[in-house]
Amino acid sequence: MSRSERKIDHIRHALGHERDVHNHFDDVTIVHQSLARLDYQALNINTQVGELSLSSPLFVNAMTGGGGEKTEEINRNLAIAASQTGIGMAVGSQMSALKNPEERKTYEIVRKMNPDGVVFANVGSEATADLAKEAVDMLEANALQIHVNTLQELIMPEGDRDFSNRLKQIEQIRETMDVPVIVKEVGYGMSRETIKVLAELGISYVDVGGRGGTNFSKVENLRREKPLSSFNNWGIPTPISILESLQHDKVHVIGSGGIRHGLDGVKALALGAEAFGMAGALLKVLVEEGIEVLVEEIEHIHREIKVAMMLMNIEEVAQFKNQPYVLHGLTKEWIDQRKSL
Repeated sequence: MSRSERKIDHIRHALGHERDVHNHFDDVTIVHQSLARLDYQALNINTQVGELSLSSPLFVNAMTGGGGEKTEEINRNLAIAASQTGIGMAVGSQMSALKNPEERKTYEIVRKMNPDGVVFANVGSEATADLAKEAVDMLEANALQIHVNTLQELIMPEGDRDFSNRLKQIEQIRETMDVPVIVKEVGYGMSRETIKVLAELGISYVDVGGRGGTNFSKVENLRREKPLSSFNNWGIPTPISILESLQHDKVHVIGSGGIRHGLDGVKALALGAEAFGMAGALLKVLVEEGIEVLVEEIEHIHREIKVAMMLMNIEEVAQFKNQPYVLHGLTKEWIDQRKSL
């Protein structure tokens, strides 16, 4: 199967497979504040994540590209929606375009449709520094995501098996890049140990990409003759990954993975994330209902964020981080046990 065919296969399976029955964002309850003192119309949701100035804490996270006309159409429509709503957008892995120039247009369409927006380039952790720079230049990108997806590669029939040089390559990319470098998981979450290693490499941005959204173990297992299905529930849920990150105060944390709506995004911010990404939930709206409905959905998420700001009496997105919340269930059990380690 070619790389472009695999991209289409991923989209099909990602849209069709079942999510986890339990979403760990339901283990988080924000403490309600009754005495509202703000003017809803005066609220704005601009936010700063390190060097990145964003008009919203929400951005379209990495999904696709490199799959010919179908993925070009998806990226075109996502970019139009991002432009109309003023949110950032990450593309899927550009490795296919770096290996096959014919696929470049499936990514370049994003900058064409959104010339003034915040765009994140994306490469795998196997990329060299030169390839990473080419990916950024391809999109005139404002930042670069380096995705790490060890389990996905191991389950993928044609995936990588040698990761012995990955840390060195990540460090080399960080040293040579003149835009922020974000190391991103793809659905398995990041532990505090992982973030510590990345911080020691000089990485100051992470996207925890936790369990709860698109499950690439299930996606890749659907493509295997004999599935490695025992790993379908492997990984750290997103809320837990965000909490695990709090020991590293010099690292800017982005939450993604299983965020269903604006309130989940607010919970990610309250737990300590500075922004949140959504992918599968937005792609599903686009594919099933069209671009106009997707724009309406993004605007609805922005309303949800502002309603939460009113209910928590905060005027800036950064203030979510200091608001009280209560943990329940498996999330509380995890945090309680990890405190003793």
